[in-house]
Amino acid sequence: MSLVAPNLDDRRFQDIVDEAKRRIARHCPEWTDHNVSDPGVALIELFAWMTEMILYRLNQVPDRLYIKFLELVGIELASASPARTDILFTLAAPPDSSIRVPAGTQVGTERGHGEDQIVFMTDTDLMLVKPNLTALLTRTDGRFENHTEELGLENTQIPVFPSLHVDDAMYLGFEEGLEGNLIRVDIEVSGAAGRGIDPRNPPRVWQSWNGRDWTNARVLSDTSDGFNTTGEVTMLLKGRHEQLAIGPVRAHWVRAKLVEPDVPGQTYDTPPLLDSVAVTGLGGAVAAHHAEPAPRELLGASTGEPGQVHVVRRAPVLPRRGGERVEIVPVRREPGVDEEPVSWREVADFTDATEADKVYTWNGATGEIRFGPRVINREGRVRQYGAVPDEEAQIWVTGYRYGGGRRGNVGANKLTVPLSAIQSVDSVKNLEPATGGVDAESVDNAKVRGPLYLRGGHRAVTAKDFERLTLAAAPGAARARCLPPAKNGDPVRLLVVPRVDIAPESLKLQNLALPPDLTTQIQGYLDDRRLLTTQIRIDTPSYQGITVVAEVHAAPTVRPEKVREDAEKALYEFVNPVTGGPSGNGWPFDTDLSIGDIFSVLRGVAGVIRAETVHMFLADLRGQQQPEEVGQRVRLSREELFMSVSHRVVVRQ
Repeated sequence: MSLVAPNLDDRRFQDIVDEAKRRIARHCPEWTDHNVSDPGVALIELFAWMTEMILYRLNQVPDRLYIKFLELVGIELASASPARTDILFTLAAPPDSSIRVPAGTQVGTERGHGEDQIVFMTDTDLMLVKPNLTALLTRTDGRFENHTEELGLENTQIPVFPSLHVDDAMYLGFEEGLEGNLIRVDIEVSGAAGRGIDPRNPPRVWQSWNGRDWTNARVLSDTSDGFNTTGEVTMLLKGRHEQLAIGPVRAHWVRAKLVEPDVPGQTYDTPPLLDSVAVTGLGGAVAAHHAEPAPRELLGASTGEPGQVHVVRRAPVLPRRGGERVEIVPVRREPGVDEEPVSWREVADFTDATEADKVYTWNGATGEIRFGPRVINREGRVRQYGAVPDEEAQIWVTGYRYGGGRRGNVGANKLTVPLSAIQSVDSVKNLEPATGGVDAESVDNAKVRGPLYLRGGHRAVTAKDFERLTLAAAPGAARARCLPPAKNGDPVRLLVVPRVDIAPESLKLQNLALPPDLTTQIQGYLDDRRLLTTQIRIDTPSYQGITVVAEVHAAPTVRPEKVREDAEKALYEFVNPVTGGPSGNGWPFDTDLSIGDIFSVLRGVAGVIRAETVHMFLADLRGQQQPEEVGQRVRLSREELFMSVSHRVVVRQ
């Protein structure tokens, strides 16, 4: 049973007014008019209202002491997390030489009426390279054939997939790596070769070598209809692009590989014949996050006292990167000679700091920078945790990034305003919605998290520990489910649902894929807290698509279109892995879905008199199979969650 905080004074406005009126007869017997129209009574009510405000503030004291206790034991508010996406830079003309888009390049949204602009910064440098095609190979049945000398020759036809066996491929070799580059492959073919496929979904993939494996490129357009006609293939190369030696030829490779068709039989009748190929650079994409840079900032002069606190001007502050630190400029020892600044090191806490360690802590949520305290132990000895800047020394921060939060979860094609001048760049945009933005932690949430943190400790031992620490490690994780190993030696499976800020009716399966940086963040956090003998495998749950077809009767005074929209929206919100379920915190693991649940949701929609019929279908989230109707209940395995697919509600009046 939780302890109940005392109410220091439970009197309210009317209680105070009534008490004052009862005392009138004792202190002022000649005052006989106690109606609200009397000026004296009006003054009583005024002072009663002011007294009630004082009592309200008095009753906040227990909460304030509780929060101060959490601060005392090291519970601090979690800072905001920035949304992330890739920014595509498109060039005005193909580059004659390499163009560098530096890290920190800023891109923003259109500034709407009364709205602040949302700014993103690129994470790393992006090199836009002029593609120099140096080699062309084909592979069939594991053997390579070099066609490099045939490039540019007239009346030459190169079979792209010579034997039409799966894994046949054409390899394009480049002098320089094209990491993150947007390229256009101009293809010229002749004859009727290459027929037999679905041009909208040809059985081939484009890939690049990242040093360890082949990474799929993102094809933005293909006017060649899968090598059927002369046309252009525009693709974006993802990840690193490293050299690889294939036989005597060493180059940075991009390949088109033949794969199994999605529909059996829709494959090439004859190998496509390539007359010529040329490659042009169009731009490139690089990862970016929601943030704005703050320049070098003077925090003030040191007092020379331990435990001093300085606050930066902007908050919340994002996790620091290289070059974002505190510098101390000592007091001049000689007139006219400036002292060199000394860099100090940020730490999580002062537990292991000695008096000589030049360290500090930096709270991202509040922007507070603290220096080490001085503590007297039970023997009366004084210990200084971390060094203290000399008196009158100037305290600087070299710069930092601030921002983050849910407002950064913008939709696709919203980041279109370049805020940094880049040579030859014609336009910018984000191809995918930005995800992962989470607001700074609220005080109410910290009050709930604090006791759980203190009781649970900091070790990942039980399944509940893994789930709790996963959510603590990454604000971008909305939910976590830990599955113990099936047998000794197997890894612990950790199923993570990413936090997405997408309308339930627009949620797709690809939106729930785990971003690599989120997986890395969780893995690193848990590695420091797990047992040495415990191995962890981070994965996503399996998602079972559900389609509901229902008929409802609406009141005659409401519009059927409005009822239909509200009913379908309610179904999308209820059958949802992130925000669905009875509690609205995502569909629970190990919880089945019944027709009765659907009836309850529909009856709760405004304007619905009754739900007449309900049918539930198992839906293929990839759209490759027809929906299959089920009975009264759909059961889940322990690693599955429900997800909505194309609900349809018919409204009768």
